[in-house]
Amino acid sequence: MGRDMSEPLLRMRGVSKTFPGVRALSSVDLTVRAGEIHALMGENGAGKSTLVKVLTGVYPKDDGKIHFAGETIAPASPREAESAGISTVYQEINLIPRLSVAENILLGRQPARFGFLNWKAIHRKAERALERIGLRIDVRREAAAYSVAIQQMAAIARALDVEAKLLILDEPTSSLDEREVEDLFDVMRRLRDRGLAILFITHFLDQVYEIASRVTVLRNGERVGECETANLPRLELVAKMLGKDRAKLESGGEPRTAGTKRAAPGVPADSEAAREAFFQVRGLGRRGGVEPFDLDMREGEIVGLAGLLGSGRTEMARLLFGVDAADTGQCLLDGKRFAPSSPRKAIDRGLAFCSEDRKTEGLVPDLSVRENLILALQASRGPLRLLPRKEQMEIAGHYIRALDIRTPSLETPIGNLSGGNQQKALLARWLAIQPRLIILDEPTRGIDVGAKAEIEKLVQSLRERGMSILFISSELEEVVRNCRRIAVLRDRKKIGELTGPDIDERKVMRMIAETDEGRDFRGGVPAVPNDPPREE
Repeated sequence: MGRDMSEPLLRMRGVSKTFPGVRALSSVDLTVRAGEIHALMGENGAGKSTLVKVLTGVYPKDDGKIHFAGETIAPASPREAESAGISTVYQEINLIPRLSVAENILLGRQPARFGFLNWKAIHRKAERALERIGLRIDVRREAAAYSVAIQQMAAIARALDVEAKLLILDEPTSSLDEREVEDLFDVMRRLRDRGLAILFITHFLDQVYEIASRVTVLRNGERVGECETANLPRLELVAKMLGKDRAKLESGGEPRTAGTKRAAPGVPADSEAAREAFFQVRGLGRRGGVEPFDLDMREGEIVGLAGLLGSGRTEMARLLFGVDAADTGQCLLDGKRFAPSSPRKAIDRGLAFCSEDRKTEGLVPDLSVRENLILALQASRGPLRLLPRKEQMEIAGHYIRALDIRTPSLETPIGNLSGGNQQKALLARWLAIQPRLIILDEPTRGIDVGAKAEIEKLVQSLRERGMSILFISSELEEVVRNCRRIAVLRDRKKIGELTGPDIDERKVMRMIAETDEGRDFRGGVPAVPNDPPREE
């Protein structure tokens, strides 16, 4: 007998997954129907990736049931999931650049004749696969010859070529510009109208309301909501993702977490605004990264970047430090044009950058605490002017004492330190070059409460000494508590700023939730303010 089409295509019920010391999923439900685009959202650590990996056989589930196309399944590998009709296109496009588009689409399934590859059939089948999504290109050319958008389409064509019933798209728009996103959405709508189910994993609010009919939100490994997008106010969605109570936000009952400390003792808050900005950014942007933005930094000021994951916070920081090259705009340092074309040039001009990924982009775990602390200072001097060992030890010892870095000795491998002490050591590395502006991207992520308090206290002391700080955190309370001015971002665009008494969580979240027209829309239909979302 055929499957009852009134039943959902996919039903995951009570799915749980635990890793050593971490409960990644706790009794999560997910329902996806044939012929729908269903968004899956959540901040870092919400459990999205783990849920998809359980569904596609990368991880075995610890508990729960998965029903797909009328059958109970438990894929033991991605190949088994594909055989069942579940295909995934990941954020990092996994094409082989030097193979042709046709070879990539048919890889592992190439037609053969008399023991030899049948190239005519390979090219024909690849062209048909692309025609399904409305794309006509020369499939004989290397994949690397095409844009990221075309490669994304080729990856989707490959995923569909295995008779997929459910297509999982993991952040497919993260590297696409606005026109390319619309092209992709046209393809997704055509596939949806043919009965394909699409699970769309994204962080972009506007895109969810444009393309998805329903949305499931995860937080800390739990499902916190499953709603029809047309009935889901944006503020409700943002509140669910951040773990806030929407009713308190709307009523004004949410406690103000900005604190009372807005300026250094004896310094009026508005005196900062009166000071001239020494670092000015005008129209700086990068295609596929962040839209052109303006930003001013003054001495002794902490400016926060607030927004959901994927809003463009880190992309903005990387542009300012020269890690990524800007396509448009310019920077002015002390009134003179400054092009942050590389981290080395940024360091030479007094900028520093603590990456959010301290393990892979910050620390060298096998090197000692001393060696890690003097890395940036040595780099600023160049390879021919080596710091004497005695000077290295004096500098490292000074910052270990000043920042209370708890380590058995200067020569202890930094990988042996706790997360909080590693973070302080990373800060010390940049403080050793005495920067004018330091960019802190998630400086308190992954450390305990006590260490967070120490880092925040250190940040305030740096401000009091006249250093400028660009403070990025996914913890909204931290941004509000520590910053005197906040730039708010949404979907890779700076949408406004809050200063002084205007800074509180309610206003930041409302700015994130607003559309460009300043109203809360639900799937293109003006929202009724007090109409509650319909849960399923």
